[in-house]
Amino acid sequence: MSNPNKLKVGFYGLGRMGRGMARRIFGDGHEIIVYDVVRAQTEEFAAAGVKVASTIGEASAGRDVVVTMLPDDAVLNGVVLDSGGIRASMPAGGIHLAMGTHGIATIRALAAAHAETKQVLVAAPVLGRPDLAATGQLGIVAAGPPEAVTQCEPLFKVMGRQTLEAGPIPESALAIKLANNFLLGCAIEAMAEAFSLVRKYGVAPEVLYHVMTEGLFSAPAYRVYGKIIVDESYDKPGFTTLLGLKDFNLIMAAADMGRIPLPSGNAFRDRLLSAIAHGEGEKDWAVVAREQASTCGLD
Repeated sequence: MSNPNKLKVGFYGLGRMGRGMARRIFGDGHEIIVYDVVRAQTEEFAAAGVKVASTIGEASAGRDVVVTMLPDDAVLNGVVLDSGGIRASMPAGGIHLAMGTHGIATIRALAAAHAETKQVLVAAPVLGRPDLAATGQLGIVAAGPPEAVTQCEPLFKVMGRQTLEAGPIPESALAIKLANNFLLGCAIEAMAEAFSLVRKYGVAPEVLYHVMTEGLFSAPAYRVYGKIIVDESYDKPGFTTLLGLKDFNLIMAAADMGRIPLPSGNAFRDRLLSAIAHGEGEKDWAVVAREQASTCGLD
């Protein structure tokens, strides 16, 4: 007899974040089936006894919840709206749990599309890097119809340390996620400029790092990214420059929709573009500190 407390879950998107999230769901005993267009990403799941779907439709049919953890809006739209996609194969009453970072307009349109087929969209973007996904320590921001959000809570509990509910409209969760990434990007830019300032006066960046993290800026954002900048450990990305540009394009698009000036956002987006132009697209996005240092004549 099946356990009524466990869900039938489809999971699509087994990248660096998605793999850890899907492992957590499987480890908690939910009936999960996984899918990814990169078949190599599914091999470890097959070896562990997880069912691997051959199509998106197979991963969605008969599922209580279909989780997507996808890189951009274009992929998400295709997965949901193409013939044989989630919308065509998920049953009425099924929940599409979109956990990637997507645009406000995209989530708004997909919520309406699911409603037409009596399905539900819950947006639940995550806060954290791949190591936190693997250990179930992500922050999760969830928004959607309250009953559907409640139904997803067993999955939130196993994937995250905390779930914050942003309201009944799915796009609200993305507004929070984009605002959070805006703050993080601006913090990285401010650190890049501050480290350049002390270096120009012959001070080792480690000194500023300790002053910063032992004082007013002891939060994880400053500790983690400050250390990456000090060590110049850009070759071990938790979040790449290309993904940062994708998110800042979404941020600025949301600002345009809302007629919201974000001058700091424009500055950081330009820094990301410069880093990518110099071949740093696959480096950690904190590599913008190298761009800043270069503008100051520092090596």
